Amino acid sequence: MSTTRSLFDSLTQQASRLFGQDSPLPKAEIESQFKALLQGALSKLDVVSRDEFDAQMAVLARTRARLEALEARLTELEKPQTADVQPPVTPATDVASAD
Repeated sequence: MSTTRSLFDSLTQQASRLFGQDSPLPKAEIESQFKALLQGALSKLDVVSRDEFDAQMAVLARTRARLEALEARLTELEKPQTADVQPPVTPATDVASAD
C-alpha cells in the first residue's frame, strides 16, 4: 500500500510541475508528457490492459461452460444403472445328482 501511495504522490508532484502556471510548454507537449507519465506509473502497478482482461474473461467463460458440462456428465455416469443391469447369474449346482 505504501508503494502505491508513494507512486501516486510522485505522480501528483510531477503532474503539478507539468501543469504549473509557469510551464513554458505548449498544451500538446504537456498532454504527451502527462500521458507518458501516466503510462509509466501504471506500468509499475500490477494491472492488465482491457484487451487482456476481456480475453481472459472469454477463456474463463469457456472453461466454466466445459466444467459444467463435465459435472453434468459425471453426475449422469454416477447414477445407479439398475434398469440396465441384470443380476449376476450363478451356475446352479444340482445337489441331488451328486449322490
